[in-house]
Amino acid sequence: MKICMVGQGAFANKHLDGIARIDGIEVATISGGSRDSTEEVAKKRGIPHWTTDLAEALAQPGVEAAILTSPTQIHADQAEQVMRAGKHVMVEIPMADSLADSQRIVDVQKETGQIAMIGHTRRFNPSHQWIHNKIQAGELKIQQMVVQTFFFRRTNMNALGKPRSWTDHLLWHHACHTVDLFQYQTGEIASDAYALQGPMHPDLGIAMDMSIGLKVPSGVLCNLSLSFNNEGPLGTFFRYVCDNGTYIARYDDLVDGNENPIDVSKVDVSLDGIELQDREFFAAIKEGREPNASAAQCLTAMETLDRLEKSLK
Repeated sequence: MKICMVGQGAFANKHLDGIARIDGIEVATISGGSRDSTEEVAKKRGIPHWTTDLAEALAQPGVEAAILTSPTQIHADQAEQVMRAGKHVMVEIPMADSLADSQRIVDVQKETGQIAMIGHTRRFNPSHQWIHNKIQAGELKIQQMVVQTFFFRRTNMNALGKPRSWTDHLLWHHACHTVDLFQYQTGEIASDAYALQGPMHPDLGIAMDMSIGLKVPSGVLCNLSLSFNNEGPLGTFFRYVCDNGTYIARYDDLVDGNENPIDVSKVDVSLDGIELQDREFFAAIKEGREPNASAAQCLTAMETLDRLEKSLK
């Protein structure tokens, strides 16, 4: 299968690392936003074609699908362009920064019949898969999720320490991971959703601190704290308080409430959540089925984010 990578930044490289471990997949072209850095990635990765024109990339012979790691603000336009070109698409989280654009992606997917998957990696991390499997088997019931999403990002730099061409967002990007995961793990949509935010950054125009509270009809709670002001360990840390134990997930790793490691090596074929996400996308294309984390499945998270945004106004 020949695919197109869209974007040349930190997350494009994470996907390229994962794809390198998947048999039968060729990155035939990369379409980036910067000529120099796109050419650099193409040469480093041995990608035969590169361009800054997405239409040109999609027109390369044999390309069946595209993975979008471009700025959030152009996800919806590019996803529509990919699907209308007759290609399948995976859109990195979040699919958009508004409910209207998210709905547009779902509508175009239904119209074109192409596969549209969203990069909700938490569904695929072995740590969260382990919890999900226990829940599905009736061995665990979540009482509360307590989540911290902490970064130090007082300037507009990306994960590689390079200037961003766009502005990140605590609600529409980072909270999206947890809102979707909470609803996925509980199998319910939040019946109560509240948000508080701190002062706006004078230059970036975004809130640098935020607190979110969610509750589903069965009574399970989620408390999420987010910050771009945190100096210390960076990333997202999930504490599952359950009826039968407490578990802490840090990306692909899992420990119990006393920090004893839990072996998740047999949960899936890899310990890399992004690789597993990509494997699901390619398998869904080959098998002609809806993927886990399809655009339609993930729309409920965007609806909850929309409710949270309205509660802030």
